[in-house]
Amino acid sequence: MSLEVAVAVPFKHRAKERLGEGEFVVALSLDRGWFSPDQAKRLVDVAVGRGLVAEEDGDLVARFDPDDVTVPEGFTPDEDVLREQSTFETALDAIVAAGVEKQEAVAGINERQRALAITIEAAAVLYAKEHGAAIDHLAADVRESLAADGRTANESAADEPAEAER
Repeated sequence: MSLEVAVAVPFKHRAKERLGEGEFVVALSLDRGWFSPDQAKRLVDVAVGRGLVAEEDGDLVARFDPDDVTVPEGFTPDEDVLREQSTFETALDAIVAAGVEKQEAVAGINERQRALAITIEAAAVLYAKEHGAAIDHLAADVRESLAADGRTANESAADEPAEAER
C-alpha cells in the first residue's frame, strides 16, 4: 500500500516510532521532495484518519511497525495517497484485506443497513467487526457521526437508503 509506505519512510529514516508533526512534514517535503509542506500535512490527516498514526501530545505515533514495511527501490508515492477515503471505503478495504470478496462484503453491508435501519458507515463497521477486519479506529468515527446526526444505534434511520439504492 503506497500510503503505508509513504507514512513509514520518515519513521524508518529516523529509526523512531514517534515523531513531531513538523519533523514528519519536513521528512516528506524537504528531505524527500515527495510533497509540498501543505500536502505533507494533508498526508498526516489521511494517515490519522486511516489509523496508521495517532496524534499524542503533539507527536505522531506509528500504529504499525515501520520496520515491517518494505520501501521499494526508487519508491515515490502517488498523489492519490492524499485522497481521504470515506469511512465506508476504509471499512470495505479492511474487510477485503481480511479475506472477504468485495461483492460479498458490499451485499452483506447493504443487508445489515436495511435490516438494522442504520447508516451505511455503521453497517460497514459492524460487518467488518463480524469478519475480523482491523477497523477499531473507525468505530469511534461512526459513533461520533451517529451522535452528530442525533441518532443512537437503537434509533431508526430507515429514511436513509442503502448504498446500492443511491
